[in-house]
Formats: sequence, structure tokens, C-alpha cells
Amino acid sequence: MFVSIRDDVVLHGGFPSVVEGLSFLGIYAVEVSVGRDFSARSLTSPNQKLDIRSDNDLTILERETSQSGIRICAFLLGNDFGREDAKEQVEWMVEVVNAAHRLGISAIRVDAIVSGWEGMGIDKAINLFAENIKKVLDETENTDVHLGIENHGTLGNRPEFLQAVFDAVNSPRLGLTLDSGNFYWFGHPLSQVYEIMRQFASRVKHTHIKNISYPQEIREQQRPIGYEYGKYVCPIPDGDIDHEVVASILKEAGYAGDLCIEDESLGKFSPEERRDVLKRDAEYLKSLVSKL
Repeated sequence: MFVSIRDDVVLHGGFPSVVEGLSFLGIYAVEVSVGRDFSARSLTSPNQKLDIRSDNDLTILERETSQSGIRICAFLLGNDFGREDAKEQVEWMVEVVNAAHRLGISAIRVDAIVSGWEGMGIDKAINLFAENIKKVLDETENTDVHLGIENHGTLGNRPEFLQAVFDAVNSPRLGLTLDSGNFYWFGHPLSQVYEIMRQFASRVKHTHIKNISYPQEIREQQRPIGYEYGKYVCPIPDGDIDHEVVASILKEAGYAGDLCIEDESLGKFSPEERRDVLKRDAEYLKSLVSKL
């Protein structure tokens, strides 16, 4: 395993560029967001957008990574198959998979959002999601790029949804982007969070790492979704989720990918403090990896 970080998080930490932030943190892998306009942020010039459909722009991205010694470990996509443009989203995702294949990126984070799923019912949401994911996988069958559904939002943190999608699609290229904080955010008791992680550990393709520190008396209670998250979200080393346990669960399942920093507590700190928060996150996770 190795430590990575989201490009958005690096810039939220106040660094002038992704490359400079990773150098300060001693991290050499990054997850890069790709917008619906096919744009990815330059690693050296954050105001420059690169079009992943363009051979020239992909060459720029390749040059940035080779010159800095940084690897892109994943692309991040914010899809929503509950919208009317699902066909266009599939086409967008296929383009991103093909770009990832060219760049040697093995994983893509996909979102579990299906707008309006409550009205259509969970079974229809499962079928709709699985149908569109199958299209992406079928149209990119000649690549070795894997898709990791993040346990995100009110739908994706339901184990029954994730399991049903995996069963319906039935592809080794589809798995989970394990967000270590989101099952807990959803309201699952802490001990149950680890049980869910064990259930899906063998399917993990990529991760997002964050933490929450709830009062001790409610850690094992079923809480409302997102209960006072803004108040209790915290730096990764300081929360209730023991990431040494998380890393052990992943190792036992054979996972050798990244632990990707997605610290959502940065907004609670001054711009001057955020770099130190991320440095603590990075050193903490690197220490866990070194023990494995």
C-alpha cells in the first residue's frame, strides 16, 4: 500500500500547485478530478485545464508526472445516473477510462449518486445504476482500468445497494472506492463500520480516507445520516475510526493500492494551519503503511 491525496484537497491546503503540495507532504501519488467537460487540472499550473480527449493535453499531463516523479493513481468522476443525460454520462465515462488506460491509471472513482432514487425505489435505482455501469465496462473491455463505486451519499452507504450492484454487474473490473469515513457519516455504529469494510474488502479498488470524532456515548448508536458532521469531522489521526484496523482489513484482503487523503476537516482550520494538518495526515498514514 502507499499514500496518495486528492488534487482538490492539496489546493484546499493552500499550496500553490499540486506538485508543490505533494513535495511538501512527501507524497508521490494523486487522485485527479475530471469534470463533465472532460477537463483535468494541471499538476503544475492549477488554473490550467487539460482536456483528457486531447492527445496534446494528455502528453502535457504525462510530462508533468514524469518530471515531478508523481503518479496519478486514480481519476475521480461525479456521475449521477438519475439524471436525464445518462447516455451522455456513459460516453463521458468511456472517454475517461480510455484516457486512464493510456496514462497507466488503474482505478477510477465513480459515484453512487442516483438523483430521485427515493421516489423510484431502491430496486429501480440498482437496475439503473448497474445497466449504465455495464455499458461503460462493455465499451472499455479492452482496457485494464477498474471502476470503484464510492460508498457516498444516502444510497451508496447502504451495503444492500452495493452488494446488489456488484451481483448484477458481475465483473472483476467493478469494485469499491472505500471511503473510510462515509459509512460512519451515514450513521452506522462504529463496530458495524468495520464489519461492512470486511464484507467488501476484497472488492476495494481505491480509497478515500477521512475521519470523524463523535462523543463516546453515541459511537455505537445508529445516528441520523450526517449527524452534525461539520462539528465532528476531524483530521485523520484524531477520529474514532482506527485506520490501523482499516489498513489491516485491506491487507488481509490482498489490497495493495493507495490510502488517499480526503481530509474534510480543513475548513475548520486557518489557511496557515491547513498545511500542518495535511502533513500530520500524511505522516500518520505513511507510518501505518510502513508497519504492514
